[in-house]
Amino acid sequence: MTKKVLLLCGDFTEDYETMVPYQALSMLGYQVDAVCPDKKAGDTVATAVHDFLGEQTYTELRGHNFALTASFEDVKTEDYEGLFITGGRAPEYIRLNPRVIEITKEFFAANKPVAAICHGPQVLTAAGVLEGYTATAYPAVGPDISLAGGIYKEVDVSEAVVDRN
Repeated sequence: MTKKVLLLCGDFTEDYETMVPYQALSMLGYQVDAVCPDKKAGDTVATAVHDFLGEQTYTELRGHNFALTASFEDVKTEDYEGLFITGGRAPEYIRLNPRVIEITKEFFAANKPVAAICHGPQVLTAAGVLEGYTATAYPAVGPDISLAGGIYKEVDVSEAVVDRN
């Protein structure tokens, strides 16, 4: 039986932070179920491409349509080995969905691997699961991690932070 990973995303998820993990996990043999609240398999989410062009923050350009491979309403966390939460603007609003919070808490309760990139930790802070964890994120999310009881660690863009699951 193929091992599965759940990829949580939404409209204006960051293009690279969605497509690259999706492809990498697929190449490693995982079935990646990409889902978005209120959408079904075959629907798409709009992606965004972020770039730093000299202003105080990044510029957001329209990316492509990313096809969802599973239906959000069908998610059962026990079917998955791990959870990946994409970055971009999607985490700021998908965290408002009670089922997103419930899913996140279920992965933590089961001690399954959870990864979040860029703004993805906004979902983790909303779920209240970062107490005592060291985590990194896009720097503007650092205060959210600290306020949620986590320890924010600023790292180079080529690095990651791993703390328990």
